[in-house]
Amino acid sequence: MAAIETDTGSKIAGKDKISTETQDVEKAGSTLSCSRATTEDVPRAKMIRDKVAVLRHLGNLEAWLDQRIGVETQGIDRIPEDKKNAPSLLNAFLMWFSFNGHVATLPVGLLGPEFGLSLQLSVVAIVVGTLLGSFFPAYCATLGPKLGLRAIATSRYSFGFWGAKVCAVINIVVNVGFAVVSLVLAGQLLSAVSDYKMTIDVGCVIVSLVSYLISFAGFGMIHTFEKYMWILAFILECVLVGQAAPHIATDTPSSWSGLELSAAFLTFMAISFAYAAAWASTTSDYYCNYLSTTPRWKIFTLTYAGLSISTIFTLTIGACVGNAVFTYAPWTDAYDAHGLGGAMGEMYHPNAWSKFALVMSTFTVLGTLVASNYSAGLAAQLVGDYFHAVPRLIWSFLAMVVALVLAVAGHDYLSTILSNFCSMLGYWSVCFAVILFLEDQWFRRKDGYDLHAWDDPKALPMGIAAVGTLVIGYCVGGVLGMDQTWFVGPIAKAFGGIGGDVGIYLCFVISIIVYWPLRTLEKSMVKR
Repeated sequence: MAAIETDTGSKIAGKDKISTETQDVEKAGSTLSCSRATTEDVPRAKMIRDKVAVLRHLGNLEAWLDQRIGVETQGIDRIPEDKKNAPSLLNAFLMWFSFNGHVATLPVGLLGPEFGLSLQLSVVAIVVGTLLGSFFPAYCATLGPKLGLRAIATSRYSFGFWGAKVCAVINIVVNVGFAVVSLVLAGQLLSAVSDYKMTIDVGCVIVSLVSYLISFAGFGMIHTFEKYMWILAFILECVLVGQAAPHIATDTPSSWSGLELSAAFLTFMAISFAYAAAWASTTSDYYCNYLSTTPRWKIFTLTYAGLSISTIFTLTIGACVGNAVFTYAPWTDAYDAHGLGGAMGEMYHPNAWSKFALVMSTFTVLGTLVASNYSAGLAAQLVGDYFHAVPRLIWSFLAMVVALVLAVAGHDYLSTILSNFCSMLGYWSVCFAVILFLEDQWFRRKDGYDLHAWDDPKALPMGIAAVGTLVIGYCVGGVLGMDQTWFVGPIAKAFGGIGGDVGIYLCFVISIIVYWPLRTLEKSMVKR
């Protein structure tokens, strides 16, 4: 094979040789060439920050905060091996329970009964959809330790320098969308605690500010916070389903039959699939500090287990709660009047315990909000050099403000927003993950990664194949198979009056078929 250029300019030949700043590491299946000091990897952003007074002052503020309270200043810059500060490997499993195992995930499970599915079919759709969808973020997680890069930065090796900007913008939308759902439910819960004297909007403001303060500190604080936050949520959800159990009607049949039942099942399974798969574009953000010597199978297995178990557990409880809400009249009335927060206020009893449980449940949503603020801030830095020059904490703040405004504006339409949003982000997540998987396992297996080129537009791929695959997969697979409030594709219509969302499955197949020939053609013409 061709020789790989190292940091010192020398050549090293051999399929599995990897040169790092401190040692040569054997990594099966790929060859990596590492870079020099982090600040030298990104001269354009550094020059812009030094030249523009406002950005220079913001950078100095960030550095001062780092010295005082340990605020992370790393941003999207690649982390060399000798600069990595790896958290416990157990975090790769536990943090997913904080990301997913909280009260804001319950509305997703609620959609099964709301779509007219029996509890049994709802659970089957949750399990199958989640187990399939969890593969994508689990695989993308393995690229973090391998490359030392954040999630969207890893996509530059397939989407190219300019194509990755598109991924960054979409990733911001995904993270803000997750934050909106969490904020709305948190606002409903706090409003219920006050006997609806406090508006949902005030609750949204309180929780958004707390979440920003935690994400403000960065990687180390987030890993510590997420390692333990799930315990409270787990206890509260077990109590919730226990107190709701007398009114969970397991014998309630589905509202549909025949083709329409298949449509409802496929749609809800697609939503469960999408909820798990949506993490694909953010997982590397939380793994880039693990050493490249960490076995990939461990990262994949722990991530897959943590993501799938936590999601299945919480969505199943959501389905049980939804079953009770839609079959027990007093809870149905509370849900119609005040959303899931109002229904939960009725489920928890007695009244004093209910108020305490609702307050505690409110702050379990911080698991997702913290991650959303953090990843949105990192994605924003990848939009351009001037964006890169702005500290992450500023972008995280702006993402929080946007999520807050959207939550205040749309809190009366949570179910509609959630069902449409989950499906739509699923189309993107599948295309994104398939492209990274094929690039890593096929096209980079021989050539490897030149890590010094991660921020060099001239050394990275053109990205035409990846962007083309994303557009074709989304427009052909998503549009033809989507079943949304505002549009039902022709294939989705074939399932009858209510339609059946099969866009995710079409996106998956089309992305596999399209990317390989397009990338092969691109490499033959551009040679990178």
